[in-house]
Amino acid sequence: MRNHTTRAAAGLGAALSLVLLSACATEGDPAGSASGSASAEADGHDEHEEGATEAQARTARLAVTYDGGVVVLDAMSLEPVGEVELEGFTRLNPAGDERHLMVSTTGGFKALDLGSWAEAHGDHAHYWTAEPSLTDVTYEASEPGHVVVHEGRTTLFDDGTGLVRVLDSAHVADADAAAREYTTPSAHHGVAVELTDDTLVISEGTEDARTGIRALDGDDKEIAASDECPGVHGEAVATDEAVVIGCEDGAVVYADGEITKVTSPDAYGRIGNQAGTEASPVVLGDYKKDKDAELERPTQVSLIDTRTGDLQLVDLPSSYTFRSLARGDDGEALVLGTDGQVHVIDPESGKLTQSIPVIDEWEEPTEWQEPRPAILTLDGSVYVTDPANDSIHAVDVETGEVWKSAELGVTPNELNGVTGGEPHAHEAH
Repeated sequence: MRNHTTRAAAGLGAALSLVLLSACATEGDPAGSASGSASAEADGHDEHEEGATEAQARTARLAVTYDGGVVVLDAMSLEPVGEVELEGFTRLNPAGDERHLMVSTTGGFKALDLGSWAEAHGDHAHYWTAEPSLTDVTYEASEPGHVVVHEGRTTLFDDGTGLVRVLDSAHVADADAAAREYTTPSAHHGVAVELTDDTLVISEGTEDARTGIRALDGDDKEIAASDECPGVHGEAVATDEAVVIGCEDGAVVYADGEITKVTSPDAYGRIGNQAGTEASPVVLGDYKKDKDAELERPTQVSLIDTRTGDLQLVDLPSSYTFRSLARGDDGEALVLGTDGQVHVIDPESGKLTQSIPVIDEWEEPTEWQEPRPAILTLDGSVYVTDPANDSIHAVDVETGEVWKSAELGVTPNELNGVTGGEPHAHEAH
């Protein structure tokens, strides 16, 4: 049987002034430093809290970080609906319940309520909105790292201790949420994802080197393992729960109980950031081939077919960064280039089918924490931030049109969002 632990409620105070640290990064993998053991604070909200307003339909919302906080926007109008002040460099992660985001903060992962949610009532749902707020729910971590959401399961990785927590996504902001816990043999900047049959795919490594992955069953017994993945970084899940983990010489794929090595065509061909979707068996990844570069500005992306293990490289008319990868509703591979265009790639053929002008040309900054354009797909639209003009744009990939733009009044950095709909059901096996 799976081991579950229940989080204890403990107050950490209501201060919103936090020093927000890094969860992970492509360049150099810097990470935040924090302290604390596994625990949580009391739930900071109720589904019928004072001030909530019932809406006619679900309301998607966007969260944009800036130096000093997070501004929350209505995803249709792009009008601000609230703001949370936070000191330091703020990192946003999906929470999985379509209401909250996980903020990487001093002390752990903190739930940020975007104030839009659905409540199921038999064969229908009621929709609510409220003012965004930072809750008191924190999952303690000394160095909060990757957060991975898959099929109603939210997995948190503490780089400082190697502690992995798997939560039911629908209850990530509940004070008494149960969690599956597992601690890796050595702490490292890692990643983990739990599948619907309770298989936990998890990275292996130490503080000095990340070397491979393992797959564990629901009782934490090893199913498969591989040490053929130097520099493990990033993950994506494709059709039929095929998991792709990036390496410095390609990638590894876990599917149907087996691990397959995918080798880069170059001796050093690093894949460290991926974008996957259930709508496609092909995973989009970045691709860097200059091991000695202080800052490589790549112009190729990788496509990994999880059915065959084949890797295809696609040339782009411009470079891009780690915040440039996304997937469309139909599985399209999307890359935001430094030429200001969203490049649309057919993942099956590898052909560049469309390039949509959105913002002006830009150059990747030297420091990875500095603001740069970011791309997000949410609720049928694609959103692109424009730090040079303190603005954000909504794009329709099907028509190739920018259908809405708005000035933010702040310089955007990270971008994330929620649909305001019902969370994906956690399937128990």
